[in-house]
Amino acid sequence: VAHFAYDDEESCLEEVRFLLSMLPQNNRENPPVVESADPADRRADTLLDLVPADGNRPYDMHKVIEELVDDGEYLEIHERWATNIVCALARMDGQVVGIVANQPQSLAGVLDIHASEKAARFVQMCDAFNIPILTLLDVPGFLPGVDQEHGGIIRHGAKLLYAYCNATVPRISVVLRKAYGGAYIVMDSQSIGADLTYAWPTNEIAVMGAEGAANVIFRRQIAAADDPEAMRVRMVKEYKAELMHPYYAAERGLVDDVIDPAETREVLVRSLAMLRSKHADLPSRKHGNPPQ
Repeated sequence: VAHFAYDDEESCLEEVRFLLSMLPQNNRENPPVVESADPADRRADTLLDLVPADGNRPYDMHKVIEELVDDGEYLEIHERWATNIVCALARMDGQVVGIVANQPQSLAGVLDIHASEKAARFVQMCDAFNIPILTLLDVPGFLPGVDQEHGGIIRHGAKLLYAYCNATVPRISVVLRKAYGGAYIVMDSQSIGADLTYAWPTNEIAVMGAEGAANVIFRRQIAAADDPEAMRVRMVKEYKAELMHPYYAAERGLVDDVIDPAETREVLVRSLAMLRSKHADLPSRKHGNPPQ
């Protein structure tokens, strides 16, 4: 039930001050903007080495966030709960932004019940206090398993979907690597109303990975081949070349642009500046009917 935990009172008070410095006085104000000494157009060449091109290799999403935000400073919410997703407050060019990011180092970054609830609550908090939302995607899907199904993973995943769809603040998403299936949809994809969507050249936006997809789509050709394993490898390679190349997502209109990872900070700062005057009205009603 605790969002933060600290070893001593001094650290706690210091972090509370940091938290309050990024929140508005009330829901009718915007978060305070401060002067930043970190250049808005700073290149983040380190990102090229931080994120492996191989989708099966993990990396620490915290280091990616540090490269993107002002002076590498951010405040993570619920740091010790549902560690497969990161929710944090930070600044970019002095403007407060809420960051939702998959964490490949924990459960490969999948969405499960707890991660969905954690992210949904954070998105609603950002929307309540006029904080723009930046989503960093590297998600292989929802966590499979009997426990997740019995616990209502679809119902809880829908909470995150609802939170994003209901948010009226600026929403920007970046696909760093893979974005598969329904988990990609609920992580603020363009189809649910993200204002701007970007992808790195290593992006793989698909229903599932190439290996799994090829096994399903080409199962007859593989089974009938003299060398099924060689045929499977060939089909996987063709599937990747035709449907998972870097610009396929842009060709299909799934993202607005494919960007150089080193220029991600500059692109995001410019995007936030462009969306600063965004105004969206929700339908006139007493309240929504969110999934429970």
